[in-house]
Amino acid sequence: MAGKMQTRNIQKFSNELKQCIECGNCTFWCPIYQQRPQEEYVARGKNKIVRSLLDGRKEYTPEVVDILGMCTLCGTCAQHCPVGSKFQSIIISARADKTKSKGIGFPMGLIYRQLIPRRKLFGAALRAASFFQKILLPKAEGKMRHLPLFVPGMFKGRQVPTIADRYLRDRIPEVNKATSQKEPKYRVAYFMGCATDFVFPEIGEKAVEYLTKNGVEVIVPKEQGCCGAPIWLGAGDFDTGRIIADRNAKIFQDADFIITNCATCSSALKEYPKYLADNDERLGQYAKFSGKIYDISEFIVDVLKPQDSAIKADPRFGGKVITWHDPCHLRRYQKIHTQPRELLTKMKDIRYEEMREAERCCGMAGAFSVYHYDVSKEISDKKAQSIRETSADIVATGCPGCMIQLADTLGRNKINKEVKHIVELLD
Repeated sequence: MAGKMQTRNIQKFSNELKQCIECGNCTFWCPIYQQRPQEEYVARGKNKIVRSLLDGRKEYTPEVVDILGMCTLCGTCAQHCPVGSKFQSIIISARADKTKSKGIGFPMGLIYRQLIPRRKLFGAALRAASFFQKILLPKAEGKMRHLPLFVPGMFKGRQVPTIADRYLRDRIPEVNKATSQKEPKYRVAYFMGCATDFVFPEIGEKAVEYLTKNGVEVIVPKEQGCCGAPIWLGAGDFDTGRIIADRNAKIFQDADFIITNCATCSSALKEYPKYLADNDERLGQYAKFSGKIYDISEFIVDVLKPQDSAIKADPRFGGKVITWHDPCHLRRYQKIHTQPRELLTKMKDIRYEEMREAERCCGMAGAFSVYHYDVSKEISDKKAQSIRETSADIVATGCPGCMIQLADTLGRNKINKEVKHIVELLD
């Protein structure tokens, strides 16, 4: 019985395990295996380990836990799997069973369970951190600051973003009327996400401004919080994830559309029914909620459908060359890749240039880049090389997490190109 209990979530996705034919195709695509060519770090090897957990031959030892953590959840293996196995479901469910069995250690357990779900407390903690950040960390380019070389271990010299002086929730009202016409075309709710709220509030301001100027009324519920991705996708804490999901579903229950500019947020919000619904009532609530989620580029192109003449670049970026990085959570999880390119190629006064391997994972992957920064850097250095090969002045993307990773790798590699969210480029 104990063995069954410790693999309850894995059992739900056991068909994905059975599909694997051990062909090794994943070894060619996995960004981690390319840097650390060890069998246990690729989908095929991890499948064998999870099968051993399922039949009781293995336990959640520190070694097994480390192997489960050595995955960016980029989905590249699933994208290229000849039998279509969705390997990320195996890792997500195995992490959930590990956390149910072993818990989350300090300090991440405190951060995930007590801090992030409490928005005001989380904001206050970041405010305190920003005070010390400004005193202790030297300024780098733009919003980035250097972690000094005396910081031990894997963070030596890393660049981290400056926490905003004023959070997004304090910059914009709850109700934002459409300014281009008397009656709005649509009424939408806006999901901020943590990075946009606390680090990149200017992106959120631009998103709301663009929507309202294009005939959309935007409601920004101030009681909203995290999407939960770091907690239930990364750490496998499904119980806390359900608390967050229940709250979000309730807060946004009256919205017709829920728009976000964070690829990780939109992906996680759409995945609530698949992973967190543990009864029929939750399944119904989460399915209704997730069906309203739109990435902002998806909403603009597929719902607003602006005329080509209305898609213009912000005058600040006139004459610039732009390239695009596909966030994994946008391209592979949500199949959104043509919409951003449609916007970029139609923007007047800029030139779009596709980079080589635009969909290659940048290596961010949330806590993965914290626990395995050495591997994360090596993965992102390959992305930096693709960017260097272009004549682009600006690297655009649709995920604040990717923006942080890209700014770090461009800084380390002395590549003088800006990183912008696609929303920032829109006039």
